[in-house]
Amino acid sequence: MKYVIGIDLGTSAVKTVLLSKEGNIVCEQAQPYPLSRPEAGWSEQNPEDWVQQTLSSLCQLMETSNVNPEDVEGISFSGQMHGLVLIDANGRVIRPAILWNDTRTTEQCRRIEKTLGDKLLTIACNRALEGFTLPKLLWVKEHEPELLEQASLFLLPKDFLRYRLTGNLAMDYSDAAGTLLLDVRNKCWSSEIAEAFDLPMSLCPTLVEAFEQTGTLLPTVAEFTKLLPETKVFAGGADNACGAIGAGILSEGKTMCSIGTSGVILSYEQRKELKLDGRVHFFNHGEQDAFYTMGVTLAAGHSLTWFKETFAKDLSFDELLQDIHLIPAGSGGILFTPYISGERTPHPDADIRGSLIGLDAGHTLSHAARAVLEGITFSLRESLEIMRQSGKEITEIVAIGGGSLNETWLQMQADIFEAPVVKLENEQGPAMGAAMLAAYGCGWFSSLRACAEAFIRPARVYSPNPQQVEEYQGLFSLYQQVYGLTYELNRQLTVYRR
Repeated sequence: MKYVIGIDLGTSAVKTVLLSKEGNIVCEQAQPYPLSRPEAGWSEQNPEDWVQQTLSSLCQLMETSNVNPEDVEGISFSGQMHGLVLIDANGRVIRPAILWNDTRTTEQCRRIEKTLGDKLLTIACNRALEGFTLPKLLWVKEHEPELLEQASLFLLPKDFLRYRLTGNLAMDYSDAAGTLLLDVRNKCWSSEIAEAFDLPMSLCPTLVEAFEQTGTLLPTVAEFTKLLPETKVFAGGADNACGAIGAGILSEGKTMCSIGTSGVILSYEQRKELKLDGRVHFFNHGEQDAFYTMGVTLAAGHSLTWFKETFAKDLSFDELLQDIHLIPAGSGGILFTPYISGERTPHPDADIRGSLIGLDAGHTLSHAARAVLEGITFSLRESLEIMRQSGKEITEIVAIGGGSLNETWLQMQADIFEAPVVKLENEQGPAMGAAMLAAYGCGWFSSLRACAEAFIRPARVYSPNPQQVEEYQGLFSLYQQVYGLTYELNRQLTVYRR
């Protein structure tokens, strides 16, 4: 029996999975690490924590599974996007990593827009948002210039981890696309963008494909993890790209709905010259010469968690949602907008805040809970609409994450999205995608699509209910009005947020 390992380097923990050649999860482990918030809006981590916890997780994976190390052929990675890791000429970390959810760089984003103008979308294909890497580099250049002068290279989180496991430095295209320094369509670093901000091109690492081998394990790493030094290590990809691979989003019409803390609508794209004007993200896929479009709801699952912790703290999620199937579409006239942390798509607005509109004395907790789910799903549909307006046909949507755990919510997604929604038999998200990159890299399959056909198994398909679809069309139209009607109110309320 042969195996591969997928490593998913998340924001709060690292997850490792051992996958057999038949696509079965044999074993999985996870190890947490802390998040530091030294100032309001800042979000940092110590990259060495990623390394130590990954080594620990790999060691536990091998001990628990009891597989022969000779049978583990390859390892690959999925990683949290955008985080800035600076290393010196000796490969040492210069400062804590600045993460994707760090919001200190608003001023730098405006500077990028002013300096580059239309060239930003032409070259990098994305708007300047606080989460991206270039604004973080500019913040360090402005506030910690002595540290940037020491820097030999910038890396993204999973690339630093892979470097510490192999000694080799590289970055794949799917992760590089989230830096704002990559010429996305031409798959090369943009000297025009770097020179506009006086950043040396030498800071940018070598670019590779997500499935490309980037070394083997260092002897000390192999000894600690109980793996062999000759174990092949592959580049891996951005967490969303790997999530797409792990959900089989590898051909036209295939789309993914991932609901975790945030929510993502991601659709496979082959059209290189697609014009989206920055309304949704346009990134390189983990599959060679393919792309994906992606819209983001900042507080998807987070909205549901907030609602439960605020209004039903003593209930489990299952208890909170157990009666929502008894509530008709529209939740008895309640609309919820999930803007509790601002919004990303289609409104890149850090100041907008959520609304719960239409409450009356006859409403129950179940009415409000269903309204929260509907609002999250309406927000995600807004991303789908942008993609459809570009000419894309959405043939099916694969649900992963927390949104795939409740049958009523899955049917709601099919009705609101107006497309079949697929629940997978064994959903492992980005970790599965990372393992699939290793399986393909090892030569188990002729393509990632062939790997997906063998590894990914649908459990159930939820088809749109025509009557519910019609009901939700009217409700969605109302939902789309809430942002504009509450925009100015939220601006005036910002002075009271303390």
